Amino acid sequence: MRLKKSLLLLPFAILITIVSCSHQSGHFWEGSSEAEKRNDSIASLFDPQLAQQKAIKLDTFFQKLHKNYGFNGAVLVSQYGKIIYKKAFGYSNYFTKTALQAQTHFQLASVSKQFTAVAVMQLKEKGLLNYDDPVKKYIPNFPYDSVITVRSLLTHRSGLPNYAYALDKYYNKKLPLNNQMVVDLFAKFKPGIDYRPNAKFAYNNTNYLYLAAIVEKLTGQNFRQYVKENIFEPAEMAHSFIYDPAHPEQLKTAAIGYLPRRGAPAVAGFDHLDGVTGDKGIYSTVEDMHHWDMALNQEKLVKRSTLEEAFTPQHREPKVLPKNYGFGWRLTQLENGEWLTYHTGWWHGFKNYYLHNPKDNSAIIILGNMAGHSLAKVNIVQSILYPEKASIFMKGEPLPQEFTQGGN
Repeated sequence: MRLKKSLLLLPFAILITIVSCSHQSGHFWEGSSEAEKRNDSIASLFDPQLAQQKAIKLDTFFQKLHKNYGFNGAVLVSQYGKIIYKKAFGYSNYFTKTALQAQTHFQLASVSKQFTAVAVMQLKEKGLLNYDDPVKKYIPNFPYDSVITVRSLLTHRSGLPNYAYALDKYYNKKLPLNNQMVVDLFAKFKPGIDYRPNAKFAYNNTNYLYLAAIVEKLTGQNFRQYVKENIFEPAEMAHSFIYDPAHPEQLKTAAIGYLPRRGAPAVAGFDHLDGVTGDKGIYSTVEDMHHWDMALNQEKLVKRSTLEEAFTPQHREPKVLPKNYGFGWRLTQLENGEWLTYHTGWWHGFKNYYLHNPKDNSAIIILGNMAGHSLAKVNIVQSILYPEKASIFMKGEPLPQEFTQGGN
């Protein structure tokens, strides 16, 4: 299959890196030419002049966010499949003053869940499972009712308790847990469920731990290895991995996670939960996350129709409806009826935001290693990327003057 690449370098006088995305077409599905045509059509909408104007505004915003609100992290923003802004701010190691870079590894925290969801989608496409199969079909010692299905886990409707608390008194916190240990502890002690299964939405890490365990059962592979071979490699995420406590050398190029403290930030240490996969644990870079974003758009991992179901709101309760959940993605409905597809993550000082917009192959990728409140202002980034929707994102709050000038 023919590989197409185009590279457009945007001039930018204030020394920020703005490099267009190489547009690659490589698909594993029948009808891939349709995806290729779609992506080429979207790429043709790219306007270098408008992209440069947005890049200048993005840099103004992130410089202020770093200076005034303590943002410490790396950023990549793309539109129409092209990178329009990429830059890092602050330190990977606060005490050695090692600067962050676009190639620095960050713990993705709960942004990892979408990778687990895609692994399950891949097995569904291969006919190895169905979303409405009971968990017990794949995990024989699962101690709960068969009404809890794969779909219940994907959509956080299982009612299962959070393993971090429900099993707290049953394991040695001096040793790292792993998925099989948690599955066996659930089978042995059967902690009470939180609510009637499938009755409501309640975000819970246990769901995605079990999904990773199902992937392991069906493939015979360790979840880390499965993701490496079936997601990272085809998506060309050469610098991404799932952390293994038995191999701390993996973190030699990773940022350290910090908690803000008066005087100096405190290192957010590791603990016994860091051996569990599926709910967290992936380390990646903003550049690799861009590869992930494009791999989804190019159908390198699963079909577009499969993703469309994952991006469909799965909850109908009025309380949940406007802020919903799909399969591994959070969904928020805007006032104009459009849905935002994104996820956040927070773990050991890392705070992240990833917006995936398949309508125009755009993304906002913000990875931070200083747990603070700076990401509360992500609506300004959204407004810069989509100025025509600024009033919706800002919800009556005026956009600062420096972001309303420049022809956007």
